[in-house]
Amino acid sequence: MNYPSKLIEDAVNEIAKLPGIGKKSALRLALHLLKSEKTQTHNLSNSLINLVEKTTYCVACHNISDAEICQICGSHRRDSSILAVVQDSKDVLAIENTSQFQGKYHVLGGIISPIQGIGPQDLNIESLLLRIQSNPEIKEIILALSPTMEGDTTAFYIRKKLKDLSVKISTIARGIPIGGDLEYTDEITLGRSILSRVEF
Repeated sequence: MNYPSKLIEDAVNEIAKLPGIGKKSALRLALHLLKSEKTQTHNLSNSLINLVEKTTYCVACHNISDAEICQICGSHRRDSSILAVVQDSKDVLAIENTSQFQGKYHVLGGIISPIQGIGPQDLNIESLLLRIQSNPEIKEIILALSPTMEGDTTAFYIRKKLKDLSVKISTIARGIPIGGDLEYTDEITLGRSILSRVEF
């Protein structure tokens, strides 16, 4: 691709490093920013710099935060007896958008994946154990991890670590999505939904 200037080329190359953005989309975005008011572009760049330099992680749950304790952990309206263990902050956002969960979270920062060289020591599992041991108010742990081989391995490891603690361990339900057809459901999901059936 030919660029009218090295400055445009550099901007396109940086924007194209973002997930889901190709060179054409990056060029369109770069040209849009160039044509926009300078204040808009400066506001965008300042917000990105602040994002990188000022974002911290909650000392309790490891979720993205503006302060030492995130809004969820600091809220007195949340149920402190239930803890949802999730892979990363995107999962917290996804669950929060359902408005169905009023407990608190613990962000692992990934899942066990030997292929990628990620072991239990690379995750926030030890801090989870310390959190449960030091807080008798916690009564239930929900393992809200993706239903993948790595997610199941991580859930199994955590369950093994928690077996001597007096907390209820549950996992999110798996099965046929609402509005889905059995005909188009994969065999593993269909099989699990039958094994995990509930009373009608």
